[in-house]
Amino acid sequence: MIGIFDSGTGGMSVYREIRKVLPRERYVYFSDNAHCPYGDKTAEYVRDRGREITRFLLGKGADVIVIACNTATAAAVSALRAEFPDTPFIGMEPAVKPAALGTKTGVIGVLATAGTLKGSKYLTTRGKYADNVRIVEAVGRGFVELVEAGKLDGPETEAVVDRSLRPLLDAGADTVVLGCTHYPFLAGVIGRLAGPEVRVIDPAPSVARHLADVMTQRNLIRCDAASERDIELVSSGDPAPLERIYRMINEEKI
Repeated sequence: MIGIFDSGTGGMSVYREIRKVLPRERYVYFSDNAHCPYGDKTAEYVRDRGREITRFLLGKGADVIVIACNTATAAAVSALRAEFPDTPFIGMEPAVKPAALGTKTGVIGVLATAGTLKGSKYLTTRGKYADNVRIVEAVGRGFVELVEAGKLDGPETEAVVDRSLRPLLDAGADTVVLGCTHYPFLAGVIGRLAGPEVRVIDPAPSVARHLADVMTQRNLIRCDAASERDIELVSSGDPAPLERIYRMINEEKI
């Protein structure tokens, strides 16, 4: 079984890609929306939440855990790997490398939470490419709240997204990296505002492929057929946002 957790519904953008690669697996998804967003929380707070959720997912029978949250990955993945050495953890990492390799203007933009941008994992990755390209960053202020409220399009959403996206475009970025798993649900708005010549990168497909490789190496791939809905959805708060996003994914509306 694959356990997945995030501060809210954002990690469902990762589940969406994982399901394409591993459609026969069983899943349990934990939305920690009673404590959302993580981006403005301390690293210690996020680590504590990660420990509690990990214990819950292991209790449900998870063989591998996907930290489908950039902020939680930055704050907690090292500690969780040390405390639960028998459990493989798959984390998120902003896709700075493909952005740096593909830019034509030499400027790439990163949209992420404040926690991710301050995290050592991101700073290490950024440092590897900062000499060759200019990296401009912005916090997607209000993005998580929009997704949790189901406001994935419309004038209000466009206005909120534009405020954070515009400085990256004005700096000449021709590639925008989505450094929070909530943000891909706003990719339509981001792409429309940025224009067709700006590439928007979601790291979730790469994470899904990496998960499949890890599960293959550990002989964790499920062989029996999965049922139509072989996923358990769990929320620490209101379950409605998670159910809504899941339904939209199933109906291929997002």
